[in-house]
Amino acid sequence: MADENFSPADPTTPPLSWPDPEWRIADGYTRYPEALATMEDRVTALTKGDPQDRELVWLVEHPPLYTAGTSARQEDLLGGNSFPVYDAGRGGQYTYHGPGQRVGYLMLDLKRRSPDVRCYVHAIEEWLIRTLDCFNVRGERREDRVGIWVARGGGREDKIGAIGVRVRRWVTFHGFALNVEPDLSHFGGIVPCGIREHGVTSLWDLGIHVTMEEVDSALRRTFDEVFGRDASGPMRLGGGGGACQGM
Repeated sequence: MADENFSPADPTTPPLSWPDPEWRIADGYTRYPEALATMEDRVTALTKGDPQDRELVWLVEHPPLYTAGTSARQEDLLGGNSFPVYDAGRGGQYTYHGPGQRVGYLMLDLKRRSPDVRCYVHAIEEWLIRTLDCFNVRGERREDRVGIWVARGGGREDKIGAIGVRVRRWVTFHGFALNVEPDLSHFGGIVPCGIREHGVTSLWDLGIHVTMEEVDSALRRTFDEVFGRDASGPMRLGGGGGACQGM
């Protein structure tokens, strides 16, 4: 995670008159520079504080590529694949994006919700856990590493969801990557998130042969459970407060 320009959480509850987030699902494959530019434009608009500027949840697929977070180490770029590498500007280390992986970019105004980055990351984790539960997959947190993990038995656990965020003036960039049906061999060109002792998995690798459309539907439904106006916890629109309640 990368965070900047933070101040102590404002206990004042934001008004409930803000519009609900816009949802957008991209067709085809989205070029990474286009994704960065789109996020930059929406975040710039949201930082101006106009109540009519809507937050955005944007679901995309990328062509095969690697992204480097602000903590990326050169030794974790292993080679072996000729995919382009982009500086992401988010927190974290190296991540793979590609076909069959649902990437979610969240441009949310935490001032309208709760100005607490720790709770925000916790809420994204909860969102992915609830989405996986729709397909009878138990996703789990780990205290020492960000992301969502699946226990495979015998002490083995694999990462199924990566999370990396950036925040400017309490407006968020980036978000998550959930492995639905990617080519897992493409992760071999990096040490994913700098973690060498564990692997990666996907819904299809676990025998859950769902479509991207089914995953998107589950994401939409569980987003409201975690972030919607009627959700418990501070990340609902107009939630206020700084504690991770109800998560």
